[in-house]
Amino acid sequence: MATVSGAATGIGATTSSEAPTLFLRKATGLVRGWSVRDAIIYACLSTNIITLGLYEFSFNSAIPKGQILTSILISGVWVSFLVIAYAGLIVTIPRAGGDYVWQSRILGGPIGFVFAVTGWWFILWLWAPIYGNILSVEFFQPIAATLGYPSAATWFTSHNGIFVVSLITILLAGGLVSLGMAGYARIQKWCFLGGMIGFGIVVLLLLFYSHSSFVASVNSEMHRVFGISNAYGKTEAFGAKAGYHWVFGLGPLGPTMLLVPMMMFFLLFPNWGATLYGEVRGASDFKRVFTGMFVGLWITVILSVIFLFLAEKTIGWSFYNNANAAFSTAKGVFPIWPYPVLLASWLVHSKIFQVVLLLLMSLWFFGWVGTLFLSSTRVIFAAAFDRVLPDSAATVSEKRKVPMASIWLMLLPSVLVSLLYAYWGNFATYTLDAVLVIAVTYLVSSIAVVILPWRKPELWAASPASRIKVAGVPIVPVSGVITVALLVFNIWEWLTNSAYGVNNHSSLVFMGILYLLAIVLYVGARLVRKRQGIDLGLINKEIPVE
Repeated sequence: MATVSGAATGIGATTSSEAPTLFLRKATGLVRGWSVRDAIIYACLSTNIITLGLYEFSFNSAIPKGQILTSILISGVWVSFLVIAYAGLIVTIPRAGGDYVWQSRILGGPIGFVFAVTGWWFILWLWAPIYGNILSVEFFQPIAATLGYPSAATWFTSHNGIFVVSLITILLAGGLVSLGMAGYARIQKWCFLGGMIGFGIVVLLLLFYSHSSFVASVNSEMHRVFGISNAYGKTEAFGAKAGYHWVFGLGPLGPTMLLVPMMMFFLLFPNWGATLYGEVRGASDFKRVFTGMFVGLWITVILSVIFLFLAEKTIGWSFYNNANAAFSTAKGVFPIWPYPVLLASWLVHSKIFQVVLLLLMSLWFFGWVGTLFLSSTRVIFAAAFDRVLPDSAATVSEKRKVPMASIWLMLLPSVLVSLLYAYWGNFATYTLDAVLVIAVTYLVSSIAVVILPWRKPELWAASPASRIKVAGVPIVPVSGVITVALLVFNIWEWLTNSAYGVNNHSSLVFMGILYLLAIVLYVGARLVRKRQGIDLGLINKEIPVE
């Protein structure tokens, strides 16, 4: 690993007679408060089978001939190479800030700041109402409906409902992140455990109840809750009229490959915790780092496969997809999203049981919601520690070792974005390419790991990643090439294929404006720091101190 220069090890606070140091201070002030187990849980919650996976499965109708089951397995294998590539970057420079630190040290400061700050800071503002929507459709709406308040359930789809849920989401995320790494680890551990118990109950329900029992239950509960008769038959009639013919299992490879970009909306994020590895114990150990992300990813893949098999058995593959397709086109009998957990809970005709199951499964959200801000705050922190952003953004609280100003830089803009999202109809379309920008950030880091051995030979030679070989070939740069192929394929499909619903001109223009904002911030910081006698170009040649 590259060493830190003498200038970089100077104290952050200087007197008027001293030359300013490169980094803000002698040490980051962060502590390694996470274990590998914490990293595994975070990766699993980031590629969330419940909050993201079930939601993405509902869009199978966009490519009806594709097979979700096969696409998930293909996606899992392909994303595993992203895990290897990112593990290589982490052990090479195991510092808080992840993509920003790697890109700025390997590709240059301007590239690192513009792509990482846009992809990890600005874009996550747009995710606040998206997370809020998940909380609405998987928590507030089904519980309100179950308790016999269907009008309250539909209120959450109103402008006021959307804004209120977004605010709740922002407050939850900010509160959890302010607990610090150790505090958040405890919360996510118990949420994950409770969520897995809930998932186990859903598995048992779908395993031991028959399809005929489900048909009777869905008809009975839909009539009780929403006053709709023969819901199952009407949903199937919609599918027949639309010409859908659903087949579960293996299918044609072409359409199935086109489902891979759809699966990336939840399987692309096992490395969501990569910005946090400056606070994970054993961050210089390739095996530990790889295990944290790889196990989290494949837990999600395995849970997805289990759910899909059981959904086909008990819910019925035709009804499951027809219900989702009908709701997505506003032509279905379901007034709210046919949340699979709600459907499964109807197999037991007890309000108490149904609410308890919904509450247990909501823990997947409450353990996940902190991901909205946690990873991003470390990118902001790292940029401030490099003096590109104001010094206050790198201030760490004494008690919890949390960069509080970085949390506020996430929280306050998210409130404004949520306000626009809820009350300005056109703004929601601006968020459509939010995942695309994250993928672009990953792409830049993947390019960095490919050229790392040539760009920074001494840094690479000192890295544990350089010793990970297959048949004498370093596997990390090769995995980077495969990851580049994955990301280019997905970005191209998202940009050119309307099936994914994200190739929106207005959204692309808005994303371009965010990149422009990052450029303006960097140029401004460069000029301000130059007047202070600080050369940001020199900082990017050094590894951040811990």
